[in-house]
Amino acid sequence: MSSSAPILGVIGGSGLYNIPGLTDIEERTIATPFGDPSDPIVIGALAGQRVAFLARHGRGHRHSPTEVNYRANIWALKSLGLQQVLSITACGSLREEYAPGDIVIPDQIFDRTSLRARTFFGEGLVAHVGVAEPFCPDLSSLALAAVASTGVRVHRGGTFVTIEGPRFSTKAESNAYRQLGFSLIGMTASPEAFLAREAELCYACIAHVTDYDVWHTSAEPVTVEMVIQTLLSNTAHAQQALVDLVGRLATSPRPECACNTALKGALMTAPGAIPPATRERLALLTARYL
Repeated sequence: MSSSAPILGVIGGSGLYNIPGLTDIEERTIATPFGDPSDPIVIGALAGQRVAFLARHGRGHRHSPTEVNYRANIWALKSLGLQQVLSITACGSLREEYAPGDIVIPDQIFDRTSLRARTFFGEGLVAHVGVAEPFCPDLSSLALAAVASTGVRVHRGGTFVTIEGPRFSTKAESNAYRQLGFSLIGMTASPEAFLAREAELCYACIAHVTDYDVWHTSAEPVTVEMVIQTLLSNTAHAQQALVDLVGRLATSPRPECACNTALKGALMTAPGAIPPATRERLALLTARYL
């Protein structure tokens, strides 16, 4: 296989690997300063381009949303030299018009998690990265066009509230999130998106609506069976969208968006005050600035 960097990293379910036309497949086991990723990274050729796949919860769904090693996952993808990451995830809808079976390309995140490591930084090196727009607008636009090409109903925009999980919401919580104006609810967008920004990766999300959470009075409350059935029915759409997106990326060089310079001006610690071990450990992210 070519040694060139993959054009795209995809974080999602292991079923995505079974894309017709994916060839020249290899697996990479990558060690990171933050431990092991959720699973070995699968790299293959798709539409003439190298693409890297990572099962967020591990093959067989071994890791709960809280247990996912988000730092190791993003670090491993960054170490491959890729610049753009696509998240494919299941979510509940908090809006009537975002119906089960629809796909949403969200543009905002509200973080309600509390037990997860949210940053690569610390231990003598402080960074304050801007995330006013947590999803890359350019990659999100390309993802929207790719999903639309499959014929599935797709929506652009909406706030994705990330809860800790692994339990689903109570009705009181679900209704409170609706009153706050949130659109989608899930368990994995945070801190994944924020870590991607620290790693200066463009990051976008294809969110598959599997249910109406528990707020909808005329729909059944969300269950694991409901989530799995909807995801399985949408797998073909996700695979088609990926093929289309890879083709678009191949003809659309990465734009000079804010994502690829997110650390510029964000490192607060004086270079001479950074412990050598920390400088070495984070060199993948910071060497261009230090």
